[in-house]
Amino acid sequence: MPPPSASAPVRSAELRRHNLGLLLGRLRGEPSSRAALAGTTGLTRGTVASLLDPLVSAGVLAEGPPSRGGVGRPGRPLRFAPAGPVAVGVSVEVDALVACVVGLDGGVVRRMHRRREHRTMDAAEVFGRAARDVRALCERAGRPVVGAGVAVPAPVRGTGPDAEMLRAPNLPLLAGARPGELFGRVAGRPVVVGNEATLGALAHLGVASDFVYVSAGIGIGGGIVVGGRVLPGAAGLAGEIGHVVVERDGRPCGCGGTGCVEQYAGLPALLADAGADGLPALRSAVRAGEPVALAALERAGTALGAALASVLNVVDLPAVVLGGSFTPLGDRLAPVVRAEILRRRPSAGVEVLVSGHGRPAAALGTARAVTDRVLDDPDLLLRP
Repeated sequence: MPPPSASAPVRSAELRRHNLGLLLGRLRGEPSSRAALAGTTGLTRGTVASLLDPLVSAGVLAEGPPSRGGVGRPGRPLRFAPAGPVAVGVSVEVDALVACVVGLDGGVVRRMHRRREHRTMDAAEVFGRAARDVRALCERAGRPVVGAGVAVPAPVRGTGPDAEMLRAPNLPLLAGARPGELFGRVAGRPVVVGNEATLGALAHLGVASDFVYVSAGIGIGGGIVVGGRVLPGAAGLAGEIGHVVVERDGRPCGCGGTGCVEQYAGLPALLADAGADGLPALRSAVRAGEPVALAALERAGTALGAALASVLNVVDLPAVVLGGSFTPLGDRLAPVVRAEILRRRPSAGVEVLVSGHGRPAAALGTARAVTDRVLDDPDLLLRP
């Protein structure tokens, strides 16, 4: 939540919510004493105590042992409680369900990965089964759930429970579905919904504050991050990098167009070009230096670099992060992508990084979106 406008009357509830969110944001970074929080935020110690002590009593925050050293009475650092509330991030992929339970400090509590072919399921079955799996995961975590989020491999209109999936080339039976309604409510909390690659970008905020995230699976998606925030676009549809055209009259795409980069650098195209029966086999062939696999990776990286050069010409960001199925191939793929970007944009430097999360990035980023929402409205932590 942004600070209250100086030109508008400030309601005490708004100011309290803003200040509490500010303090919790600091604690998400690292434990800190009340005195230290007062010093870094400009709030008084009394204000800090009045805002945070109820969360200590509620089991959301916990006090550590007194810190030693310094002058005066030793402070007791506050941190998010080890048994405190958690957020749930779920990524419904074309051929899998990935989920994680994450503490408000970002620490992963539980993970789940299930192979599941979703192309033949309707929306009710896809999200109904996902909800049941996630409820079981939350029960195993044994901690209160403050919110849940669902990432889907499609553009999404809206972000709340009534968010609607638009065209879904790789999961056509889900076009028009409302995942939040079908997924239901986990522990009585509302569901955040978004595109998997856009949400996956949130998992990489510690890498850089300005970057383009591009993730491969069956298709290719992306997110544009500026100043530590993902740019959603006017209708929430920004980041559809997989449908940047790299060959005008090229291969047909499920979106209805031709020549989209995901038809040249997406995982199915890459595997077919390399003659590999899966990502592990492709990775092994690349590591072994097999010419066919290396040539396929070169062509995919060149196509991806061409698409990203077009994106960077528009948004002018200094870094690219490769995620999803690109991650295990990153040490060989990143130099090819960077070389093609620089060939097309020789006057602008760019850093091409490889995600440390790989496939779980979308679920992790989705959980981050939920915790961001909680910190924007921290009163959620005190609601029964």
